[in-house]
Amino acid sequence: MSDSEGGAAGRRPASRAPHPELAQQVAYAARLIARAGLVEAFGHVSTRRPEGGFLLTPSTPLLQVKPKDIIHLDLAGRVMGGEKALCPAEAPLHAAIYSACHDVGAICRTHSPAAVVWASRGEVPPLVHGLGGLSGVVTFHHEPQLVASTEAGRAAAGDLGAYDCLLLHANGAVCTAAELPEAVVRAWYLEERSRVAEHARRARALTDSEAVLRARHYESEAQHAWEWLRLRFGDNN
Repeated sequence: MSDSEGGAAGRRPASRAPHPELAQQVAYAARLIARAGLVEAFGHVSTRRPEGGFLLTPSTPLLQVKPKDIIHLDLAGRVMGGEKALCPAEAPLHAAIYSACHDVGAICRTHSPAAVVWASRGEVPPLVHGLGGLSGVVTFHHEPQLVASTEAGRAAAGDLGAYDCLLLHANGAVCTAAELPEAVVRAWYLEERSRVAEHARRARALTDSEAVLRARHYESEAQHAWEWLRLRFGDNN
């Protein structure tokens, strides 16, 4: 079997290698969310490629991901560049979301502790603290298995719809946005929202009108949050 068929080297032709700047951004975001405790051994980060398809982290610990490790896939989930053997089992989840949700440009697939608690309960955490709204609008997917097939990916993407974050029953979360920094911010504040809701069980959730008013500040707060996350958990590689 030749290299172009995923043989000994397990790579596609070099002419189809991922865009270097985008690959660097994906690798940086992956290391950041690992340092931030939003993933442990499992999780991945991806971004849409302007030319088509998307870039995805490999199934290795995100804390050590480098740009050269990033995998390039088309929207059918086929590996077009990078090491095919290291393509995550849930690549169909990313492919389905990018195919169905044209406003999504980046995805963080996380297993952060408090969000996992709510996902295991089958509930969306209430918004009881204003900054928790930086998670965006959250919904639920009731299938507990890995999203490892085209059919499963389409089902998850269908549940995501126009929402921003998707809690997967007993299986962590998916946080989406137009750009990688916002997806990272949403992943961080989904965890914050989940943690505060867990510890403040008697707190009153914001009403819809209160949440709308509070959201007026989210654009500037998200930019500030990204800068803080970079300073707190980023690196220079």
